[in-house]
Amino acid sequence: MPPKKTIRTCSIAFIIYFMSFQVSASQTIIVFAAASLKNVLDATTIAFEQRSGVKVSISYAGSASLARQIQLGAPADVFISANTDWVKQLETDKLIQADSQVNLASNRLVLIGHHSLKLNLNDDIDLEKILSPNGRFAIALTSSVPAGIYGRAALTYYELWKQVAPYVVETDNVRSTLRLVALGEAELGVVYSTDAKVESRVTLLRIFEDESHPPILYSAVVTSNSTSPHAADFLNWLTESDAQKLFTLHGFLIRKGSQQ
Repeated sequence: MPPKKTIRTCSIAFIIYFMSFQVSASQTIIVFAAASLKNVLDATTIAFEQRSGVKVSISYAGSASLARQIQLGAPADVFISANTDWVKQLETDKLIQADSQVNLASNRLVLIGHHSLKLNLNDDIDLEKILSPNGRFAIALTSSVPAGIYGRAALTYYELWKQVAPYVVETDNVRSTLRLVALGEAELGVVYSTDAKVESRVTLLRIFEDESHPPILYSAVVTSNSTSPHAADFLNWLTESDAQKLFTLHGFLIRKGSQQ
């Protein structure tokens, strides 16, 4: 008899543990977010967790990679993309709650160089001279990652793409681009101004004008498979004034019409 009592006690304990795990999991908001948002989202998430008591778990990567993971069934509650194209694609696939979409902020696209180049903003820069013969120019994937799409468009607009194309090294996301330049593994690269702001080993060389590339807009949605009752609350928080102040503090732009 004692062994049976022990087994029953263990079974009850396991059930209680399993139920508590389920409750805990349902309270956690799983967020897939563009890599360039890491610093600001880390800050806004702490504020949200303190205010709501709800835990947020964020996975950072390129918007294209995250969207494809959602297409393959990854369990995300919220998707925040560095452009609206991937949001539209997921909407076409019926993988998001379309009425949940909010536009959070904008950004600037910039050319950066490793600080050892000793160049300054708006110096007359000969890219080919810097890169030749064995240099590298870092940029996120130009076929799918927003920063890469914007970057190639801007370089083409300024008739610089043909100069840098032979030296291009494409990365999975904009933070990987930043890392290559910071480590000196690439002499030059294209990132967002907010990325350049958080890395002391790179120098801001040029700010690309808005008209040189498609509009940069961070768009957030709740996925259609979300199991979190708090996902919409998290998005609402990101549009509130306290959270938007944090976006501004981290260098993002809050332009008229950014929010829906």
